[in-house]
Amino acid sequence: MSSNSQQQLSEVQGFLQQLQDSICQALQQADGKAQFVEDAWQRAEGGGGRSRVLTGGAVFEQAGVNYSHVYGAQMPASATAHRPELAGRSFHACGVSLVIHPNNPYLPTTHANVRFFIAEKAGEPPVWWFGGGFDLTPFYPFEDDVVHWHQVAKAAVEPFGADYYPRYKKWCDDYFYLKHRGETRGVGGLFFDDLNELGFEQSFALMRAVGEAFLPAYLPLVERRKDIPFGERERQFQLYRRGRYVEFNLVFDRGTLFGLQSGGRTESILMSMPPLVRWQYGYQPEAGSPEALLYERYLQPQDWLGTSSTGPNN
Repeated sequence: MSSNSQQQLSEVQGFLQQLQDSICQALQQADGKAQFVEDAWQRAEGGGGRSRVLTGGAVFEQAGVNYSHVYGAQMPASATAHRPELAGRSFHACGVSLVIHPNNPYLPTTHANVRFFIAEKAGEPPVWWFGGGFDLTPFYPFEDDVVHWHQVAKAAVEPFGADYYPRYKKWCDDYFYLKHRGETRGVGGLFFDDLNELGFEQSFALMRAVGEAFLPAYLPLVERRKDIPFGERERQFQLYRRGRYVEFNLVFDRGTLFGLQSGGRTESILMSMPPLVRWQYGYQPEAGSPEALLYERYLQPQDWLGTSSTGPNN
């Protein structure tokens, strides 16, 4: 690995480890009861990581925040499927990935990820790129939560160019779409991959901005919704809708496929799965119910910042 590539990789790794620390600290404080347990692991083919999982909390049923750095002599098929020119290159991949499954059905599930890839071949310049984003999956949505989420997302990337928010927002809507269900996984946010057009420093800065925007986007929702009373009906609907999360991650998610194909650590890769979930044959929400509102209003892409925020919708 060239000294320049090594320096870039070290810079990114330092940021990612600090990001994992700060997010874990903030989530632990917000929960007030449970603590993250760290599981450090090594990958036989090269690399390793730190998996941190909080379970049985006052606010979070399960929250996982993973850091990993893996490397190898050959890019996995999932990484070269849309970049065939990378086949046969050695690679380094590092990232932080998190998924939060709260107890309260009124507090949305959320996912965030920031990552860096560098692929090299003797005699050719290295190919590198950044990726990442964050997305929100409410079960009983409040429109002002969704608007806040998108406002923070827009503010994070807008300094790099006016087109980044609309591009990355659409990419998120398109990526987190369950084709077999005809619905988005949630209300979106940001998603990007293959980012290198800004040069290393600015591309890295954009990735940092997205990673650092997660807590300001999510923590206010935690404060607003964590103590809303709920009953068995809401809990059962939450468990049913978590099924969509599982379906997406196992059928479509490139990160899951990359992790499994690259010999990553299975427990860490599948940490995104909800601790409890259920399926129900032929479920249809009752007309006019809060459950029906999710389907009618929130599971298709739309311009959240073009709508006026009038407060809770249920």
